[in-house]
Amino acid sequence: MPVSPLQTQNRLHTAGLIVINDNKLLLAFSNNKRAWYLPGGKIDPGESAIQSLIREIEEELQVELSETDLKPYYHISAPAFGEENNLIMEQDCFIGSPNDAYKASGEIGGIKYFSYESYKAQEPLVPGVITAFEKLIADGILST
Repeated sequence: MPVSPLQTQNRLHTAGLIVINDNKLLLAFSNNKRAWYLPGGKIDPGESAIQSLIREIEEELQVELSETDLKPYYHISAPAFGEENNLIMEQDCFIGSPNDAYKASGEIGGIKYFSYESYKAQEPLVPGVITAFEKLIADGILST
């Protein structure tokens, strides 16, 4: 059986949704990892990052997005929270609009908007989420 590129490169390829409302970032609570993350998830073989994100948002937040709803923003490389073997998360992030229709489903225990300060006050802290907040603040999209 061939070794997958993820095993060889020690990388986990994902896509994440950035939604800002009232100077706060939307996060989803993963029941599996017991932590707050950017909505989104792993990119399946044959999928592009945006296709993966559209699929994941429909599964996690019960909203069907289209490519025109999403704007490419940036790429995060960070330690993959809760994973073994020094796995690095490689996440393509896209900006989407706030949507009152977002509702947690499946493995998602809830959704909530966090300021940077309110996120840092809870545990556990996910390295990729910290990186997202820092990039959004550096780019002037969020303020502290």
